[in-house]
Amino acid sequence: MYAILSDIHGNMFALEQVVRDMSRFDIEGVILLGDLIDYGMQSNEVVSYLRDDFNYDVICNIWGNHEQSIMEGDYARFSSQRGVECARHTASLLTDETRRYLSDNMDHSGMSEFVIGGRKCLAVHASAEDKYWRAIAPDNLRGEYGSYDIVFSGHSHYSHFFTKFYEADDPTRRNKHAVTFINPGSVGQPRNHNNNAQYALLDTDTMSVFMRAVAYDIDQAASLYDGSVDGFYKDRLFTGV
Repeated sequence: MYAILSDIHGNMFALEQVVRDMSRFDIEGVILLGDLIDYGMQSNEVVSYLRDDFNYDVICNIWGNHEQSIMEGDYARFSSQRGVECARHTASLLTDETRRYLSDNMDHSGMSEFVIGGRKCLAVHASAEDKYWRAIAPDNLRGEYGSYDIVFSGHSHYSHFFTKFYEADDPTRRNKHAVTFINPGSVGQPRNHNNNAQYALLDTDTMSVFMRAVAYDIDQAASLYDGSVDGFYKDRLFTGV
């Protein structure tokens, strides 16, 4: 069983409950799809936990658009000024130890290829077309993925699990190649109208995917907002939008 986590966004309260839920299963490895930081008020705490106390084999750990923007000081592609201001505020709070982790322990490319369960996998924060900023959606894949068996992605904060069949020269499989797409949703800032912390589990023996939603103390997470960033980021924790 593999756990897939994305978009933790500085929400340690949500991450703690996800890890507690993970302990119920036999986890062989964890796929981290980026955006560990920003929006939430505990970016340093999330990184410190993943660095020092996360007792799982991490298969990939890729930058998201927030790592890329903050570490490179490039805020041009944020869709709102409040997003820019929040990212700049987060940047001002990151410790040297956090910055070292983001620099040394994460893949800056935003993409990673690997094999699990004998299947060729691609992990990308957003999509092959735009690895940081334009997300895969069921009706718009934004890229070509026919050479893979499983594609993991995040960024949208909307969970999905679906299969696309590509044309292939393989008569035994009716000239089709199945690619499974998995987005686990967001641990720390879900936007699919479900305010619980979300992640996914993959059983490669049966190719079963389980979308997990875990309750956490939203009031505690919200209480850390002190007016330094737009209250929108606090309020959306409650509504899941």
